[in-house]
Amino acid sequence: MIALIVISFLASAIAVLYFMRRARRHARRYSLDMPQRFHRGHVPRLGGAGILVGAGTGWLAAGITGADPFNVDWPITGALLLLGCIAPAVLGGVAEDISQRVPVRVRLGLTTASAVLLVWLLGLGVHRLGYYPVDQWLQATPLVAAFIAVLALSGLPHAFNIIDGYNGLAGTVAVQVCLAITHVALQLGDRQLAAMVVCLMGATGGFLLWNYPRGKIFAGDGGAYIWGMVIAIACVQLVQRHSLVSPWFPMLLLIYPVWETLFSIYRKAARGQSPGTADALHFHQLIFRRIVRPAVEDSEARQLLSRNNRTSPYLWMFAALSIVPAVLFWNRTLILALFCLLFVVTYVTAYLMIVRFKVPRWIRP
Repeated sequence: MIALIVISFLASAIAVLYFMRRARRHARRYSLDMPQRFHRGHVPRLGGAGILVGAGTGWLAAGITGADPFNVDWPITGALLLLGCIAPAVLGGVAEDISQRVPVRVRLGLTTASAVLLVWLLGLGVHRLGYYPVDQWLQATPLVAAFIAVLALSGLPHAFNIIDGYNGLAGTVAVQVCLAITHVALQLGDRQLAAMVVCLMGATGGFLLWNYPRGKIFAGDGGAYIWGMVIAIACVQLVQRHSLVSPWFPMLLLIYPVWETLFSIYRKAARGQSPGTADALHFHQLIFRRIVRPAVEDSEARQLLSRNNRTSPYLWMFAALSIVPAVLFWNRTLILALFCLLFVVTYVTAYLMIVRFKVPRWIRP
């Protein structure tokens, strides 16, 4: 497993460096007045392409040798199938990162197409929700179970895209989630599933080498889509393959990006806006504006960079509030559900406090 992490890390770091040097021209197309822009200068957004190269290299390495030196029992056909299925979604995100002209509905269609391919070819389905009568119904209606899996696989990439706002934020959350999935998968002896996630984790580390703290390149939509797609596949397969894993384990594990998305849809609907409209009122953006104070620097650009870097650790710790109990109680449905409820209450309370300028003094830097 360590060898796969190293392979993915090195391949990603080299690929990201290449894109960082060669793709500066397209960065000028990212308008200065975008509501989610919190950086100075023209920064390439092709980190997702580098992550795809790194993860794909690790997956192919895991299955390319017949001797199976990594002891993961993952044939190369499986790696190629995974790459082929996620390609429409990830490449659509990369196209948006380059051109800024791919409509939201087209990107949603591409992620849905990838999700349908994965569900069809890998036989994925959500057959358990932790409530016995519902679980019986889902097992008797495989089309409904497949439809829920499509929703999960097509929705999580956009959830990661929403929380991808500051240097290292979404990437580190993805690494935390990957570590949690790897821990549970190895406890159950599922080395193939662990290998898939480990390669994504290594590739994300190669990207973070250039992204945090200096922000020399961003993950873009392509990065968010590969994080969301692969993590969703791993979660669905983990619950589907192992009856010991509670279906609420992935829910608590991913409650931060999922609830951020649902709350954003509600917030925009309450204001009469389209859910696809970009704004600057997400939780991480409020922390940036109202909690993280500008550091004393020599220039405005360096002040902005310092504030950007200091925002992400707040959200890393916030995400850990759900990831840690998910790892500790991965097979305890009731406890996981209660922690999900606690996270939602905590999120809404914290959001309202920040909006109303009632942030406790001990939280401020």
